Amino acid sequence: MAFQRRGKPTKKKRKRSKRATEQAKCRFCRSKVKEIDYKDVATLHRLLSAQGKMFSRKRSGNCARHQRASALAVKRARQMALLPFVG
Repeated sequence: MAFQRRGKPTKKKRKRSKRATEQAKCRFCRSKVKEIDYKDVATLHRLLSAQGKMFSRKRSGNCARHQRASALAVKRARQMALLPFVG
């Protein structure tokens, strides 16, 4: 025998759209950067996790062009020992 509850029906929560919180352009497009410099360690460090892994496009908010350029810059900075391979 199941117990039936009587009273106020529960309201469903509305899910917020993630589109409203996303930036329209990537950080490099907004600042109109021509090239991502491998010597700019502070900028490249923001694109890495604590373990030294690069964030994905979705997580970093970069467009495809700047994600490819930043990956190349991070690889060059690692070879020049400006960034660690492992966190």
